[in-house]
Amino acid sequence: MFPEFKSIFDLLKAFPTEQSCIDHLERLSWNGEPVSPFDATSKVYKCAGNKYKCKNTGKYFNVRTGSIFDNTKIPLQKWFLALYVFSSHKKGISSHQLAKDISVTQKSAWFLLHRLRYAFDHPNFQNTLGNIVEVDESFLGGKAKNKHTNKKKKDPVTGGTLHEQQPILGMKERNGNIVAIVVPNRNKETILPLIRNVVEQDSVVMTDEYTAYKDLKTDYSHFTVNHSAKEYVNYMAHTNGIENFWSHLKRGIDGIYHWCSKEHLQSYVDEFTLRFNTRDYNTQGRFDLILSAVANKRLTYKALIK
Repeated sequence: MFPEFKSIFDLLKAFPTEQSCIDHLERLSWNGEPVSPFDATSKVYKCAGNKYKCKNTGKYFNVRTGSIFDNTKIPLQKWFLALYVFSSHKKGISSHQLAKDISVTQKSAWFLLHRLRYAFDHPNFQNTLGNIVEVDESFLGGKAKNKHTNKKKKDPVTGGTLHEQQPILGMKERNGNIVAIVVPNRNKETILPLIRNVVEQDSVVMTDEYTAYKDLKTDYSHFTVNHSAKEYVNYMAHTNGIENFWSHLKRGIDGIYHWCSKEHLQSYVDEFTLRFNTRDYNTQGRFDLILSAVANKRLTYKALIK
């Protein structure tokens, strides 16, 4: 049984060697019974050097195979330290800072962080939402009016300036979890199917006065607040919970990462979503939860930059 840890000092005491990290990862991934990543039904033989052999396929593997740790030369001790810092810091950590902290190149730190974000898309928080659900959308990215004239993009049809801010749809169950999805636009044809897919029927839905939400009344008890009239609470109707999440997300992006591309934005949103959804977890609970999700989640550099 591994000792509990509440700080970086405790983490280093809990995992003083590479073998201790491997043992912990095996316990979380297999719970004492190694499973072949090539054939889950196959008998497994234990070999030297923390390796195993799949009887049905004849292939060798270890606990890293098929996970985010696959084919990496970075020691698990550094991975564990990076995961601890990344998951426990409320606003994350930049690749430049992490590179200094664990003594790797900035490129390696960037790839490492994206592999961890890949594991942050945890199945525990992909369930539907119910009861009272707040729905709202927000935007990330600089406003077109603040850009230099040479950097403003023109609409090929109208000739006007294109608005390049990226919309994000957020849904939060009161006193529960959040689901946040990067969307191409705010049209009702885009956002209503997503809401109906996540929010259980007969739930109570709270939104602002945006017209795309009007059709929600056919499936839900729908209440609104009129933000344009400076109304933020209307009896039980408000979206303050999801607004709180937007605040954390934007401060993290602006203050730590400064900028992220549209291609990777959903990964950053997943990162902040999981941190929010595990706000009641202790440090070790969050660490082990994310570590248990790395199996069968390999992410190659080629796929990342595609």
